[in-house]
Amino acid sequence: MSDALHIVCPHCQSTNRVPAARLNQNPSCGRCKKDLFFAEPVELTAAFFQRQIERNDIPVLVDFWAPWCGPCKMMAPQFQQAAKLLEPKVRLAKVNTEAEPSLGSKYAVRSIPTLVIFKRGREVARQPGAMNAQDIVRWTTSHLGN
Repeated sequence: MSDALHIVCPHCQSTNRVPAARLNQNPSCGRCKKDLFFAEPVELTAAFFQRQIERNDIPVLVDFWAPWCGPCKMMAPQFQQAAKLLEPKVRLAKVNTEAEPSLGSKYAVRSIPTLVIFKRGREVARQPGAMNAQDIVRWTTSHLGN
């Protein structure tokens, strides 16, 4: 069993093999040379969504939001803070449901903000409503056993 993890680059979408022991050592993409983690949520479009949630060996926490949503705006800095606390064990991503309505529909997002944890392409947990950074981290780790 290899200790390498597949990590999808948030910049060029190429899949990288990163030794698990090097995950905390600021790995960079083999193709574009940019950091694989930068302590901020990744904006996902429909074009890259499936690749990020299916090809990453680490869980992906997705915030489904919209620019007109007050609670979404209030939670945005909290979600960004959670990225600093959860990466590189979890990739944090955002999906603007106004720009990508097909994703909100496909995943039956009925209210926003809604957080969904994906692990190897499968949904493992879902939580509607705004949360602060500590609650996001607590909720996420409770569903991942970290």
